[in-house]
Amino acid sequence: MKIGLIDVDGHSGFPNLALMKLAAYHKSIGDTVEWYTPWLSGHMDKVYMAKVFTFEPDYAFNVDADEIVKGGTGYGLFQDLAPEIDAVFPDYSIYPKFKSAIGFITRGCIRNCPWCVVPRKEGKIRPCSDWRSIKRDDSNELVFLDNNVLASDYGIAQMKGMIGQKIKIDFNQGMDARLVTPEIANIMAKLKWIRWVRFSCDTKQSIKPVAKAFQLLREAGVAPSSFWSYTLV
Repeated sequence: MKIGLIDVDGHSGFPNLALMKLAAYHKSIGDTVEWYTPWLSGHMDKVYMAKVFTFEPDYAFNVDADEIVKGGTGYGLFQDLAPEIDAVFPDYSIYPKFKSAIGFITRGCIRNCPWCVVPRKEGKIRPCSDWRSIKRDDSNELVFLDNNVLASDYGIAQMKGMIGQKIKIDFNQGMDARLVTPEIANIMAKLKWIRWVRFSCDTKQSIKPVAKAFQLLREAGVAPSSFWSYTLV
């Protein structure tokens, strides 16, 4: 089969994990996989279109394929990858400029924020993967997509397990400042971060917990220049 991929809103260059897993799976069963290009790719047996953000415009070109599969939060489609596809190691070769590994060690969240799709899409917090299964052999950087890792005992245990390892990490979705305790701050201070220690500050009520988390991290030895806060406007 001839398989095409479209990263509808992947303009930033950050890889789409689902597309990488789909590419790896189809290559493993002998299919050919390529980025779909209008007028150049020709007719495809199947094309996967992935869209992350609802506010991004849809794909503007005609897709010549027997089957078109759309997925991702941007389409409002929350179905999971088939287990045999979700289990494969991602094909990073389709994003050659991206050098970190990405993945989830937990899925879901304990919160129910009205603007967030995670409770509907992923449900309650639960373990997902061991960080070692996410790491790439050719990189010491891991970018985790967890939505609330600090709400999970498993997630915290995974963070402890990364202390002293020859890796750098990033939880790029923003962590929950309300869950930072002196013990958590000490764990985070012992980790090596790619650049930022990120927290979410989505409401006025979040300001004090974020400030408190920053204070605890400073006391634990994390440099203030590493602090990053997402603000929902």
